[in-house]
Amino acid sequence: MKKFIFTAFMVLATLTLSAQNSKPAETPKDAKYPEAPQLEFVLQLQVDLGQAYSLGDTPHGRRTVIPITGGTFEGPQLKGTIINGGADYQLADPKTNRTELEAIYSIKTDDGVYIHVRNKGVICNTKGNDGKPSFYFKAAPQFEAPSDSPYAWLNNAIYVCELAWSQRPGITLNVWRVK
Repeated sequence: MKKFIFTAFMVLATLTLSAQNSKPAETPKDAKYPEAPQLEFVLQLQVDLGQAYSLGDTPHGRRTVIPITGGTFEGPQLKGTIINGGADYQLADPKTNRTELEAIYSIKTDDGVYIHVRNKGVICNTKGNDGKPSFYFKAAPQFEAPSDSPYAWLNNAIYVCELAWSQRPGITLNVWRVK
């Protein structure tokens, strides 16, 4: 055992020394940054909301709960309804004008498949570089579909979403898959 520990220590020391003696690769001045990943539209959610209520100030910030009471969704490969019973749990920090959100709910496709959704994100009210008010709302939904369903493909990707402004009550979210 002592021999193993000594050998492991020597390997680690050698790697550390070689890392310290090597120069970082220099980036040519005309080098191009990597291209951003592409996005593919997946669906739009029309979410119906109930009356929000506040737990007040907690040790973590101001906690607000917004019930999710239903709605619909549609995209190129799926369509259906949002199940009543979920909620959007928000934690606001009034000092920074930043709110963390976590919406947990289920959807049901038109062919009867239930899919669990957990959507975590950030809402910020800030000032832009031009000094004008700026609103930021982005989130990253995760889908949990049955492995033996036609929607199992939802389980194997990263998604992003943002608020879409509309006149309907509730909220509208557009969701894209990161390719």
